[in-house]
Amino acid sequence: MTVRTPDSGLVALEPRYEAMTRVLPFVFLPIPLLPYALTQSPGAGAFGITAAIAVLTGAWYAWMVLLHPGWTQRQWLMGVYVAGLVSLIMVLTIRSPWFAFFSWVGLMHAFRYLAGAWRWAASVPVALSIGMAQTGGFRRPTVAWALIVVVVACIDLGLMGGFGMLGMRSEEQNQARKKMIAELAAANASLHDMMAENTGLQTQLLTQAREAGILEERQRIAREIHDTLAQGLAGIITQLEAADGGGAEKGRRIANAKRLARESLTEARRSVQALRPAALEDNRLPDALTKVAERWSAASGVAAEVVATGAARALHPEVEATLLRVTQEALSNVAKHAAAARVWVTLSYMEDLVTLDVRDDGAGFEPGDVPGDAPADAGGGFGLTVMRQRVRRLAGSLEVESEPGSGTVISASLPAIPLAPGCPDEEGGAEERR
Repeated sequence: MTVRTPDSGLVALEPRYEAMTRVLPFVFLPIPLLPYALTQSPGAGAFGITAAIAVLTGAWYAWMVLLHPGWTQRQWLMGVYVAGLVSLIMVLTIRSPWFAFFSWVGLMHAFRYLAGAWRWAASVPVALSIGMAQTGGFRRPTVAWALIVVVVACIDLGLMGGFGMLGMRSEEQNQARKKMIAELAAANASLHDMMAENTGLQTQLLTQAREAGILEERQRIAREIHDTLAQGLAGIITQLEAADGGGAEKGRRIANAKRLARESLTEARRSVQALRPAALEDNRLPDALTKVAERWSAASGVAAEVVATGAARALHPEVEATLLRVTQEALSNVAKHAAAARVWVTLSYMEDLVTLDVRDDGAGFEPGDVPGDAPADAGGGFGLTVMRQRVRRLAGSLEVESEPGSGTVISASLPAIPLAPGCPDEEGGAEERR
């Protein structure tokens, strides 16, 4: 990832600048030899000595800095290097003031490779060398000349030291800026990775949510088919089988079969559209349970009694639909398996709970023979599983109490969630309930 900043262009030039500063000492060392030879007319021996000192200076710099770059991190080695460099600069400046062009290298290296007061200690002799060169070079010392050299050296030291400090501060800021840019790039890379990871997690969550939605819809359709089509078809078969015997009951049985077929078709259509049961559309829950029990009693020939206790009130459509479906399934199981003579349905409204008890005086069974989450009820069907799924979806509980020869009690307990004002599922029956 590339991070662009206002000084990115300057940063890109830094390698070139660093390479140039490494080469310049070798440029400024030989240049003073020409004006030295032309203006001071040294002898061959004197010129050779000066040239040899210049070569030694370049070799000292190359050996200590260029050929061993790791040494620049050792303070004591750099102290030796700068001391030797300053000594050679003073000798060259004494031999010719033209070497003042090279003296600035000593000042630059003192500030680069030394720390604290050692920078200034190394800069003082360099400034004296430059001041001496500016006053005409080395001569027989006098008080006036020495005073002038010191004054000029102080001025040079202030100027060069000030520029050196500015350069050092600029270098520190530059390093801090590089560190900040590197940290920003790392943070951006980390953020990019996190965004990619979050995108993957979101995709995974969406996939899981879709799969969960599909599973929930399949379970809903399975429950609705069981509570509508399966029960209706079972009732129709029962009525038609009873009608095969002929007699006075034949017409009534066929009429019951037709009614069950129509009701099952209506409920199936409402289930597909995810609407609440037709029995609750225009009736309060106790009234709906009473009508369901009456129709079931007429079809099965078993007496059924519905009792409501507590202050009846409108509940959330899901709660009422669940209680209705549990009642229908429990009555269906009684008709198929219990061989009962009587059934009691009790609906109890409490402050925070609403309970439903369906009790019969039939044959009963051993509850331990029916696993709680197994897809089987007392008759090997799907009923208990469906009832438990419906009740647990609303954070409720369902219990089955039975023993052979003593009948069965199915108890469902649900939170008494009140009907929300303006609930769309209740528009059709809200007025009547008021």
